[in-house]
Amino acid sequence: MNEKRKIILSGIQPSGIFTIGQLMGAVNNWVSMQQEYESFFMVADMHTITVRQKPADLRQHTLDSVALFLACGIDPEKSTIFVQSHVPAHAMLTWVMNSFTGMGECGRMTQFKDKSAKNEDNINIGLFSYPVLMACDILLYGADVVPVGEDQRQHLELTRKLAIRFNHHYSDTFKIPEPVIPKYGARIMSLQDPTSKMSKSDENQNAVIYLNDSDEVIKKKIKRAVSDSGEGIIFADDKAGIKNLMTLYSITKNISIKEVEKEFESARYGDFKIAVGNSVAEYIAPIREKFEEIKKDKKYLE
Repeated sequence: MNEKRKIILSGIQPSGIFTIGQLMGAVNNWVSMQQEYESFFMVADMHTITVRQKPADLRQHTLDSVALFLACGIDPEKSTIFVQSHVPAHAMLTWVMNSFTGMGECGRMTQFKDKSAKNEDNINIGLFSYPVLMACDILLYGADVVPVGEDQRQHLELTRKLAIRFNHHYSDTFKIPEPVIPKYGARIMSLQDPTSKMSKSDENQNAVIYLNDSDEVIKKKIKRAVSDSGEGIIFADDKAGIKNLMTLYSITKNISIKEVEKEFESARYGDFKIAVGNSVAEYIAPIREKFEEIKKDKKYLE
């Protein structure tokens, strides 16, 4: 008899085309993990409405997200793909868990502070209790592990606290999930401000690589990427720009950071950027082509 597979759950908001940061920080892990885990991957549309949306755009972005899941390698024969709002239990459990969550616990969340600063005209209760909904997403499916980017570790810690708290006051109901965070690529940074995470909401579009960017656009963005003073292709915290580009090259070439350093030990920044641009363009091209093909079949996506 086969041992029961462990469960993973993760999701991405349908707020537009995915970035290479989302691919490398999340979706790539999903693709590899679906081979050994019972996998649930959701389009997190309930999270998206904490920021004002145009309904028609949200509907289109939801379908686009499913198409991108498939284009990136999520196999619907191996994984369950679903839309969050289609499962009422997410909202139902959130009301229960809101009653177990302290105001201070939500108020301390880094993403709440960041998003409040960016949306001063719409600091709503949903934005505040967003981490509780995220916790319920995970707990509903009995997830053993959650593949997340480094920036989501704080939310997963709250999830664990709420599960332990509920189990203590009532009965042993919820599994306590563990995070899975990759060593490299968990946090791809902005090309224009490598001290900040790459974000599709960035006003400077040269800072972000989207999965539907053309080869030429990708190469131009990499060429314009902020590098560092000094010389040397070295993976160091005081060389944030080069460190970010090295991470991109390492993942797109499937080689180690040490191998990147060795390959470019005598290279100039300009030559290195050209190599990174070519590598990233080659990496994204088949995903972009498959996405455009799948996107045409709306009936299949629905």
